[in-house]
Amino acid sequence: MTGLRTRIAGVAAAAVFAFAGQALAQGAAPPDTVAAIRARGSLVCGVAINAPGFALPDSRGEFRGLDVDTCRAVAAAILGDATKVRFVPNTAVQRFPMLQSGELDILARNTTWTLGRETSLGLAFAGINFYDGQGFMVRRSANVTSARQLDGATVCVQPGTTTELNLADYFRTNRMRFTPVVIESVEEIRAAFVAGRCDAYTNDISSLASFRATRTTDADSFLLLPEVISKEPLGPTVRKGDWRFFDIVRWSLYAQIAAEELGVTSANVEELARTSTNPDIQRLLGRSGDLGRSMGLNNDWAVQIIRQVGNYGEMYERSITPIGIPRGVNNLWNNGGLHYAPPIR
Repeated sequence: MTGLRTRIAGVAAAAVFAFAGQALAQGAAPPDTVAAIRARGSLVCGVAINAPGFALPDSRGEFRGLDVDTCRAVAAAILGDATKVRFVPNTAVQRFPMLQSGELDILARNTTWTLGRETSLGLAFAGINFYDGQGFMVRRSANVTSARQLDGATVCVQPGTTTELNLADYFRTNRMRFTPVVIESVEEIRAAFVAGRCDAYTNDISSLASFRATRTTDADSFLLLPEVISKEPLGPTVRKGDWRFFDIVRWSLYAQIAAEELGVTSANVEELARTSTNPDIQRLLGRSGDLGRSMGLNNDWAVQIIRQVGNYGEMYERSITPIGIPRGVNNLWNNGGLHYAPPIR
């Protein structure tokens, strides 16, 4: 049944993309996502279901996490208010059709940027908010210390994901056998792993770490194996064709990375906007040039993002550090990581 749902979703996605492509070929105007957001007074953001560190409601029902903050930054830039976001949780199978059909303005959902997704789905990745990689988790009692010991194992995996493809590639490359246990729901797949229906659970390392972080009584019973079997650059995704909205999403993220590079934080941004003589800070915060207006925004767009959401480092410390993932490759380029903002000028 899961395979059938996946195929149906794939056919639906292809149909949506084909229709959009036909409309553009016939000269139809591209969508104006920014105008739609302003008219309704909110951004519609697709997020994962139950993903600590990335998207999870708190005790008051408020969504928290890195992907959540990525969308809040875009709302702050366009609407001047980071709280004007409606979050729509969705599954791995649902996410692309929902974005393609216009049910979502933006998808920020632990989604890997790949060539195939960008060229065949009518979508564009606006940046990378988290560098990840796929790994394996096992029960410590299994006495397995390496993924190379999983020959013949049953492995829990979600359908319709790069995770499913990477899993097959890894076992084929290493001449090992495995039996997939394919389950769409995050909660169900984790419950199946805990119950012993599969020997290993594979997903992005961030997702495995967030799962273990939720285990308040038996976290030490689960072991994250050392192998990282893929590159998983995760980031916000939008529909192709509306390049003004694409620019806003991309540069909202880069503004947060640049702010961390320049030492601009939610605590000091307003003072620096008034007093800094650093030309890079002046341009970022709208005191020099018309960079905001070039995207159809106010020139203080980055001030709004940083004041209300914070720079990239603040987002990371607030959401990802508590689930036990060190900065590592997600540090700034000048601190040994991969995050690097093009010049904002």
